[in-house]
Amino acid sequence: METKEKTKFKHLEKWESTLSACIRCGYCFEHCPMFKYTGWESDAPRAKIITAFGLLSGELEPTKMAADKIFNCFYCKRCEAACSSGVTLTEIFTDAKKDLVEMGLKGPGTTSVTDLNCARCLICVKACPHEARFHGEDGIETDPVKCQACGICVEVCPAGAAKIENNFGTGREDLIQASSRFLSTHTSAKAIVFACNWSYFPDLQASRLPESETHDKDYEIYVNMCAGRLESQLLMAPFLNKAWGVLVAACPEDDCQHKNGNTRAKKLIQGLQSTMERVNIDPARLQVVEIPAGDKTLFQAQIDTFIDRLNAMGPIR
Repeated sequence: METKEKTKFKHLEKWESTLSACIRCGYCFEHCPMFKYTGWESDAPRAKIITAFGLLSGELEPTKMAADKIFNCFYCKRCEAACSSGVTLTEIFTDAKKDLVEMGLKGPGTTSVTDLNCARCLICVKACPHEARFHGEDGIETDPVKCQACGICVEVCPAGAAKIENNFGTGREDLIQASSRFLSTHTSAKAIVFACNWSYFPDLQASRLPESETHDKDYEIYVNMCAGRLESQLLMAPFLNKAWGVLVAACPEDDCQHKNGNTRAKKLIQGLQSTMERVNIDPARLQVVEIPAGDKTLFQAQIDTFIDRLNAMGPIR
């Protein structure tokens, strides 16, 4: 592997033995939010590992298409949790990104970008938990290597200039439309549950049989990359579609992968609860619960408890 191509990947080359040892079992892609959204394995972690191996070995050219696939990652680390070999996939992706950036290939993939509406207020720079945003020559820019696509910059931007263009169904409008469809097509629908991807247990994301898509049910769960990314419009939209309540699952205190994302979510919900109270809507219809990573039993128990409370309250009148 001492090829001219390999020397371009000085950050990736330390993973040579790991990339060679990967058995390509595919356990990593079952819980990948991108794979679940598109259904294309080219968007899954295994494909990224194979792409990284191909780039390092010189069998693949470092093209824009290859870079786009590597840069498409929410850093949810569900692939790492599922990996039977304990491979730290996101570290490999990050090093591959470093090399690609040095070649002039920057994605954007799931990297946040800033459009012309930016007021340069620097709020997103201060809020970014990964220090990925900065004021550059062209205004507010994003370091594509540091960005982990948590979306907190999207939530805090007052001008709506911060965006994640490739959001794979996790964007505000996507989630609003999805929840609206659920509430309008299920006669017993009562609640929408927004689950932080970090505290969301993988088993609950497992593939569902076709009949489960049409079977009537009380609630639907939608994955949000970070609770700190939640916006007031998203949380209140279900109520406009006759939802009885909205539940948010966040990481426990001091255990947020994106630093203070869970704290931001709690403050947002407290403010919305005050607003609901002023318009005579029981604030208990909007709740946030803390779910440690992997605690499937607690998560289901919290959902069941919330649904029981909604049944006792009845619909909003």
